[in-house]
Amino acid sequence: MSGGPDSITLLDVLLKIQKEIKFNIVVAHINHMIRKEAIDDQKYVEEFCKNRKIPCFVKQVEIQDVAKKQKIGTEEAGRKIRYEFFDEILKQTNSNKIATAHTKNDNVETVLMNIIRGTGTSGLKGIEVIRENKYIRPLINCKRNQIEEYCKKNNLKPRIDKTNMENIYTRNKVRNLLIPYIQKEFNPNIIEAIDRLSKISKEENQFIEDKTIQMYKDILIEETKEQITLDLKKFNALELVIKNRIVLYTINRLFGSSSGIEKIHIQDIIKLCSNNIGNKFLIPNKKVKILVKNKKIFFMTNK
Repeated sequence: MSGGPDSITLLDVLLKIQKEIKFNIVVAHINHMIRKEAIDDQKYVEEFCKNRKIPCFVKQVEIQDVAKKQKIGTEEAGRKIRYEFFDEILKQTNSNKIATAHTKNDNVETVLMNIIRGTGTSGLKGIEVIRENKYIRPLINCKRNQIEEYCKKNNLKPRIDKTNMENIYTRNKVRNLLIPYIQKEFNPNIIEAIDRLSKISKEENQFIEDKTIQMYKDILIEETKEQITLDLKKFNALELVIKNRIVLYTINRLFGSSSGIEKIHIQDIIKLCSNNIGNKFLIPNKKVKILVKNKKIFFMTNK
């Protein structure tokens, strides 16, 4: 809970639902320590929770220092630290869901940012409503203006982050410049249009993901914590779109993430498998090693 309109609305709605359905609520607040007003936001959230007898967990982090040390953007550093903190509080309080206040506008901004960066079809999905059966987005079908109206109607007085109006970060540029321009010059209903694209992409990606898992099981020879072995002949017989997905899916299963694996790496792995001449291997990044040997594909940790 940042204290802004979205998170204050989410908490207020959850408190109302709590009267009908029994569940416990705890609040997590991260002070990124970028703005002078950040301490006032923190105090506001703490007071809001205190008045409603809601446990509130607060963490202060110099996000800009973290970003510099890890050589990543401030936005990325903030997101990483937030979700690490959410997971920490989840375990500490024995909770089972993390509710974030993402809206329809946030989803559309994410899709547009992914398109600008050169996404594949999976990037068109945007923000998932439920992820890992842990993260939930109850407000994902609400537009930002609806959130603002809700705050007025229910006399909520959220904090306003002035940096949201500064066009320094990519998301702010998409929100404050790109979307208004598209609304004015091309399509006033662009939020609904891209949100619809996002929903269609989710459905189609789910179908491909289900197919990928089915094919993975069919070509799997052996799976351990340190190595996954696939049938080379069966892999080469698959459609290219499924091959791409299986490479990512296999690396995900082995390492819990496919971070650092780009399109060029996937293409190189598929090419390696199609040129089955002798023993060949590929190291797409520091931790992953792909070996083609004895009509098998070995995905293993690079030691």
